[in-house]
Amino acid sequence: MFRDSLINEILSEPDAQLILNYAQSSLRNEASKRKNFYKIIEEDDKAEFINGDIIFQSPARLIHTVVVKNILKSLDNHVLENNLGFVGSEKLLVTLTRNDYEPDIVFFKKDKSKYFKQDQIQFPAPDFVVEVLSKSTQHIDRGVKFKDYASHNIEEYWIIDADNKSVEQYLLSEGQYSLKKRWKSGIVKSDVVKGFEIKLNNIFNW
Repeated sequence: MFRDSLINEILSEPDAQLILNYAQSSLRNEASKRKNFYKIIEEDDKAEFINGDIIFQSPARLIHTVVVKNILKSLDNHVLENNLGFVGSEKLLVTLTRNDYEPDIVFFKKDKSKYFKQDQIQFPAPDFVVEVLSKSTQHIDRGVKFKDYASHNIEEYWIIDADNKSVEQYLLSEGQYSLKKRWKSGIVKSDVVKGFEIKLNNIFNW
């Protein structure tokens, strides 16, 4: 696996201990920045903490809002009707080992969501995530988030390209994501959210 090869690469260096010491010092500084992030963000902010940086999101394009709204409405209705768990969107802060994200849409199975509290503001890794690409964030959605979501065992990840009207479905396999299907027509189906499906055209209609 990639993680093992990276560790082996570090251990092959004669100054491996110095590298690790520097990394630990950097992570301590980053942890301090993260505490400050929790202090300064407010409920109306859309912000993420990624690898030591605070990322404030720009206002969304109409098509981005439409796609999120269409999937959220359909997914939330399905989950509620079948008592499957909890669906959240955008302003819900997912706190992972190192980073904090506000994904476009998330789904938690009941074994996680049954412990949620009314005043909770930080949440664990969900079971299913949807991100809608934008020019300013697609490198994050396909980069650090792609790796981080997989590392935290998020079972299914949809990446949606609103401009090309396509949906990529990634499933977790041995700690990494593999592309199961790329939809450009037909009915998009989830593996993790039992019974959930949505017509591709309905995702982009407005």
